[in-house]
Amino acid sequence: MKERNMRTIMQGAILLSVASLIAKILSAVYRVPFQNMVGNTGFYVYQQIYPIYGIGMTFALSGLPMFISKLVAESKNQAEKQAVLHQVFVLMLGFSLIVFFGLQGFAGPIAVAMGDGRLRPIIQAVSWMFLFSPFLSVSRGYFQGEYDMRPSASSQLIEQTVRVAVILTVAYWAMRHHWDVYRMGTWAMSSAAIAAVFASAVMAWFVTRYQVSFWQRPVNRPAYRYGTLAKRLLIEGGTISLFASMMVLMQLVDSFTVKRGLVLHGFMDDQAKALKGIYDRGQPLVQLGLVVATSFASSLLPSLTEALSHNRQQQFRRLAKRMIRISLVIASAATAGLIALMPEINFFLFGDRQGNTMLSVYVLSIVFATLIMIYNSILQSLNEFRVTLIGLAIGLLVKLVITERSVVFMGAAGASWATVIALAVMTYMLTRQVQSLHLNVFQDRLISKLVTLCVAMIIGLRILIDLLHAFFGPALMMSRLGALLVSGIGVVVGVVFFIGMALRWRLLTLREWLMLPMADKWLRLFSK
Repeated sequence: MKERNMRTIMQGAILLSVASLIAKILSAVYRVPFQNMVGNTGFYVYQQIYPIYGIGMTFALSGLPMFISKLVAESKNQAEKQAVLHQVFVLMLGFSLIVFFGLQGFAGPIAVAMGDGRLRPIIQAVSWMFLFSPFLSVSRGYFQGEYDMRPSASSQLIEQTVRVAVILTVAYWAMRHHWDVYRMGTWAMSSAAIAAVFASAVMAWFVTRYQVSFWQRPVNRPAYRYGTLAKRLLIEGGTISLFASMMVLMQLVDSFTVKRGLVLHGFMDDQAKALKGIYDRGQPLVQLGLVVATSFASSLLPSLTEALSHNRQQQFRRLAKRMIRISLVIASAATAGLIALMPEINFFLFGDRQGNTMLSVYVLSIVFATLIMIYNSILQSLNEFRVTLIGLAIGLLVKLVITERSVVFMGAAGASWATVIALAVMTYMLTRQVQSLHLNVFQDRLISKLVTLCVAMIIGLRILIDLLHAFFGPALMMSRLGALLVSGIGVVVGVVFFIGMALRWRLLTLREWLMLPMADKWLRLFSK
């Protein structure tokens, strides 16, 4: 491929970021109509196995292609690139076959460990997607290493669109024909393999067009020993992938602990399944919150990397500090808004107000997960893989140890608290590491101001909503359209209140405000 100039590289990065943003929004939004059609128990069945898909998708979509693109960029010539790609393809093919046959053969024991043996065919259905991972990861990584983001962006959008379409079609068909929820779950999870076929077809077109061949043994001597490459693939590629799937890993722990814990708490089996389905409503809410909070920060990462590559340490620290502060403020505002409006949002999206408390606790994850993602980006740009991996491992260990005990003691709300505590531990560990960079992130009483402002916004919005309910009467309480209206009013009032008070209390500096989209226009409006 021809050498790309910096403008083309930046356009490619923006294209891939936009495609990723759209895919994340699709992945979060489809669950609302899906849950509405299949109910709490049907949602539980799907969400129990979803983390397996989520982890596999993250590896094939973002984590491993990013690492492979780095290997491609490091290669000296085309022959060396082909040799490296072939080696990675062989390693990934072996790993994918192990995962596929492992899930096929041990689906029964895994389902039993999750507390529901009837999940076995759904686990086997999702396993087929892993057969497509080697081709998708290596081909995406190759083109990203050549700074051509079109193939990855196109395949990602096609994959998510097809998957969502299949899932919603299956849910509608199952509802119309009164399918058993496990039969519905099996077909819905088959969407992963069907979508992978379409994504592979897109990538195959690009591979054929540019005559890329990585499945044939190269004539030249391999660039790496297989052991060395496997180690790098495990440490560097694995760290990137694991952090990208951090929240999905938390959900995987939930799949093995929450339903079992609810039964031990005293719920009947069917009640436990339905309650786990209600608990799972929090996942799309957190996912949307993270999209809002991290999309801006991700747009700053190229500038961060560029500053580091040119040895501009002061500029690097300044940009890193702004990333953390702005992302923390946006994430906190989104979290406070969701907590304040949770009863209305829950009713509008899912048709009832069950689980408001545990969902309000669960969305606290947005703040900690946002900070972890930003810290991880900063530390990985400094090649601090070991620190971030240790932090992730300890956070997951905390989640694994306390979740079932918390659920037995507190019910489903215990799972929410376990997630928040595990993320808080991880955040604390990474914060200590980032503090060694002397960024002075939390100066000017940022945390105390932010907490006070969020609490004031929550209380103010709840008072406003109570007044609206008193004024309009019970009709507003019983209508999903009424809940949407109240939520819309709450969002507008909350945004105006938060920004107005944040400006008055000087929560962020003027330079930090101006980094937000169209900041000059709405800052001028607020100044009036």
